[in-house]
Amino acid sequence: MRNFIDELEVNGHLTIIKRYNDGIEEVIFDDHNIIVSGMGVGLTYLFTASGSNSILDYQIDRFQLGVSGGTALEVSTTNELSSGLTYAQYGAGSNLYIEDMNQMVGDYLFASACAIIPPNKITKIGEMSVRYTLVVDEEAANDLVGANAEEVYLSEIGLLMKNPKGNSPPNESILTAYRAFTNIRKTSDFSLIFRWTLNF
Repeated sequence: MRNFIDELEVNGHLTIIKRYNDGIEEVIFDDHNIIVSGMGVGLTYLFTASGSNSILDYQIDRFQLGVSGGTALEVSTTNELSSGLTYAQYGAGSNLYIEDMNQMVGDYLFASACAIIPPNKITKIGEMSVRYTLVVDEEAANDLVGANAEEVYLSEIGLLMKNPKGNSPPNESILTAYRAFTNIRKTSDFSLIFRWTLNF
């Protein structure tokens, strides 16, 4: 599948901005992302008409955050985050809409949670580029703790295609792009804005 993605020359770029409650913004990350093999899987279903009959199921319209990211996962074969957030960890008071789903991981399905990207946060820029603006507001993913009550840090993010096989409910989503980043201890003092551009 990687050769297929290489032929299409799909690539991307991720900028992470910390926006404080007083409106001050700080860019804390700005680099390329990794397009993973799930992109090729999803597009293969589309181009061979072997998956969903609805074009909406091929949209990249959801994302996951995680707490155990690392450079070892920044390879084309990555098909899941190291430690994605649970439904509860995204935060009950947040503006994020969280959905339980089945995630395609190789030949298996795993129950998972993701945040839906609102349509008004998906913008076409130019002929072949799409920008996703992912806003993790002041109420989301705050003060996370691990199994032993230790502090844990946001350190990875992934974009997912909605439901390329067309099997639902629930949707069977697949990871299409991934990036690990420097640890962020998320608190209610700021929101995080992920500006993620994919070029097709």
